[in-house]
Amino acid sequence: MTTTEAASPLTHRRIRAVVIGLLIGTFLGALDTMIMVTAMRTIADELHGLTMQASVTTAYLIASMISMPLYGKLSDIYGRRRLYLAGISVFLLGSLLCALAGDMGQLALFRAVQGLGGGGLMALALAAIADMVPSEQRTRWQALFGFSFAAASISGPVLGGLFAGMDSFLGIDGWRWLFLVNLPIGLVTMAVVGKLFTVRTPRLAQSVDYWGAIALATGLVPLLLLAEQGREWGWTSPASLSLAAVGVLGLAVFARVQVRRQDSALLPPKLFRDKAFTLINLVNFLGGVGVFTALAFVPLYLQIVQGLSPTAAGLLMLPQSLATITGSRIVGPLLGKGMRYSRVLAAGLGLSGSAYLALSLAGPATPMALITVLVLANGVGGGMFFQVVLVTLQDAVEPQDLGVASSLSGFSRQLGGVAGTAVFLSLVFSTASERITRLFNESLASEQFRALVAADPLARSVIDRPGGVDLNDTSFLSLLDPRVAAPVVEGMSSAMNTVFLSIGLVVVLAAALALSITPSRKDTP
Repeated sequence: MTTTEAASPLTHRRIRAVVIGLLIGTFLGALDTMIMVTAMRTIADELHGLTMQASVTTAYLIASMISMPLYGKLSDIYGRRRLYLAGISVFLLGSLLCALAGDMGQLALFRAVQGLGGGGLMALALAAIADMVPSEQRTRWQALFGFSFAAASISGPVLGGLFAGMDSFLGIDGWRWLFLVNLPIGLVTMAVVGKLFTVRTPRLAQSVDYWGAIALATGLVPLLLLAEQGREWGWTSPASLSLAAVGVLGLAVFARVQVRRQDSALLPPKLFRDKAFTLINLVNFLGGVGVFTALAFVPLYLQIVQGLSPTAAGLLMLPQSLATITGSRIVGPLLGKGMRYSRVLAAGLGLSGSAYLALSLAGPATPMALITVLVLANGVGGGMFFQVVLVTLQDAVEPQDLGVASSLSGFSRQLGGVAGTAVFLSLVFSTASERITRLFNESLASEQFRALVAADPLARSVIDRPGGVDLNDTSFLSLLDPRVAAPVVEGMSSAMNTVFLSIGLVVVLAAALALSITPSRKDTP
């Protein structure tokens, strides 16, 4: 390792000033994710593409996930500040483009641009904290980023519901403000970070592994697209087989490039020779399936199955956001009392997994009080999961690899989130379509139900549509007689129960694996 600049004095005042700028950027990135969760159904209905929700969601996650390790490695070589400002600039450009999108395809593309910028916001901020403070103090400072994320978690769903519930604001469609609101916050972020983020960090004398980044994208993007569209195309169709071949080849090339470059690789192989480090990333991947799919499914469940408005669904996401703060805050005291990282991590994942398994038994008649309790439990578990994984990964590496380790905390988690969102959203709509058709056929055996349909032109258009019910636009549910809408609601509820059960099993598996993690070189409790 070479140091190209003298280290800055790490006074408390200096650290606090840097953290202020980084917190604003973290809030910006977190808000963009959270503000979408309650508004996605409205956006998709207006752009006539609810079944493309997975594409819009995963486009951002894929782009940010792939860019995370690249930001981490570049920051280890060139320093954090310039990379951070570049990331914010690209993020704001993507936000403006999203506000101008005319269909779901454009929105997915522009969300990917956002993701290319957003990938550096959290990873670089956390790496900067690790640069400035020793391990024993790091949890306290990094907990502040949990508060920033929690503030976005609290305000995001509510703002998303409010904007989505407005037909227009200042002559612009209400949902487009979800992206425009990023611009003033982002400009403030650039000003604050540009002035305050002046800490000088150790740098590596290495070249950048651009070929590794290209190979990684070539490997992951086709496989994730296959996971999303494979059921619709057919797993043995030419398109599916071609994507599978390109993806596998890309990952093979990526592995070869990483082995050849060794320490200068995008993901240095030496890190994964540590079994604990590798296992932590596997647990992080599986936990990411639970964390990110919750953001996609819980608001959808509240609006379609429980019949809530976007605003009401946003307000009912508040307990999970507050619980996430609680979960992240209790990690420090638990570790301070001597609990191992692995046990705290397993406890958080176990709580979250149990909440998912309970949600798999919920339905349209389930009391909202019970749903709120389960969402709250999921939030506490998720908060514990976020905090422990980050500290564990950072403590497992040398100082010169902190950027890569910090980016991996987001990379492996978002990889799980992308895969889970793509697979499970595809599963929920394909399963729901089959079950809705079956329920409608069963209902039409009733003379009373046939009479209701015959008297309602909208009901007839929904049921008689060639190819079955159109799930790209579910706004018709609020206009239908509840008795006619019941098969759609029950079909969606049943499909979501299947998905919640699957996610719960994945997260419980992650909890079991967490217990098998042996202490790292710094995990002294």
